[in-house]
Amino acid sequence: MTDASATLSAETVAHLRSWEGRSETHRELIHAAPLRGLHATLDGEGPAPVDGDTVPPLGRWLYFQPQAPQAQIAVDGHPHKGGFLPPVPLPRRMWAGGRLNWQVENPLRVGQTAVLTSTVQSVQHKAGRSGELVFVVVRHEVSNAHGLCLSEEQDIVYRHMPAPDQPAAAGQPAPDGALWSREITPTPAWLFRYSALTFNAHRIHYDRPYATAEEGYPGLVVHGPLIATLLVDLVQRQQPQAQVAAFAFKAVRPTFDLHPFTVCARPEADGQVAVWGRDHEGMLTMQGTVTLI
Repeated sequence: MTDASATLSAETVAHLRSWEGRSETHRELIHAAPLRGLHATLDGEGPAPVDGDTVPPLGRWLYFQPQAPQAQIAVDGHPHKGGFLPPVPLPRRMWAGGRLNWQVENPLRVGQTAVLTSTVQSVQHKAGRSGELVFVVVRHEVSNAHGLCLSEEQDIVYRHMPAPDQPAAAGQPAPDGALWSREITPTPAWLFRYSALTFNAHRIHYDRPYATAEEGYPGLVVHGPLIATLLVDLVQRQQPQAQVAAFAFKAVRPTFDLHPFTVCARPEADGQVAVWGRDHEGMLTMQGTVTLI
């Protein structure tokens, strides 16, 4: 465990900030197989996408995944730090939220070749109640032969491991008033399937001894992107004719495989749908807004 009282030097922070503006580009064929896998994993309604169909809004997360050689994988399952993302010397990395906007007049379609351009937009160092935090915002743009299909800002937070005797943060009660909801029972096999679809080897999602003994979690961690995908999927099940134009979300509290959890939604004005996750204790785990047109 890393000492939560340790501080990053000004020189270290300046070195991390030198990553701002770094960019990389990847090209990939958007083939149907990963989407068929996601459709099965979510118990999707109707047929799975085929060539020519629009890629589901968060299906983009199945593509352009880093594929580091096995020799470059660290003990936690992530690639060793450095490269495109700054080498933040804090051990715990989490996807804290994001904002996505789709160009609905130019959707990404199955069978197209697409280009992802990723840029480190900002690196910020802050002090929190539980220790230091480093926030990295990465901007992604996905384009096809006709131009931009979607843009995304991804928030990544790095932090210390909590001390063994550190109490868990108090939860925030989830909102009432859901018009739509779906209860999900997470299982290790379900989490493994999503890890495989996203080429995510982070051991907190499938290796229970590692997640509990090394990272101090009570169980396997449900992927934040999977919960976000379930929130948008819930809205699409209820409004299948509407198009998703934007989605913003924030992770609030981890969800574990020990109990069922619920994804919730409530339509509001002007095409906005409030969405949130609720754990078995009634606590808020994720909140966001889906914009429909």
